[in-house]
Amino acid sequence: MKRTGWMRKLFGDGGERAASRYLKRQGYRIIARQSLNRVGEVDIIAADGETLVFVEVKTRSSHVAGHPAEAVHATKQRQIARSALMWLKRHRLLDRRCRFDVVAITWRKGEQPLIQHYRAAFEPPIDW
Repeated sequence: MKRTGWMRKLFGDGGERAASRYLKRQGYRIIARQSLNRVGEVDIIAADGETLVFVEVKTRSSHVAGHPAEAVHATKQRQIARSALMWLKRHRLLDRRCRFDVVAITWRKGEQPLIQHYRAAFEPPIDW
């Protein structure tokens, strides 16, 4: 079934909630969800010990169009990094160690989500 815009948003929001629960079980402290600024959005901002983690969540119902993590391409990585930089500046946390993770979720109808967590999935571009 093809999803409309609002259905995609609900499905994606469900994936972000599942990712947040997963990260909490792994010992992360969730700081913010859906952090929006003029550059874009960071799905989840969390603390892993002293490290700030900017998490991109991709949720798919199948791999027909590829693995969910494949959607975090170079352009998306640059947008996430720039949004993270704005967040760090706004909160005066530029001196904090940070990293960029991806949580890929495959969630087939009627099944539990399959969650794959890629720590340090990408480095910020040099010009971030």
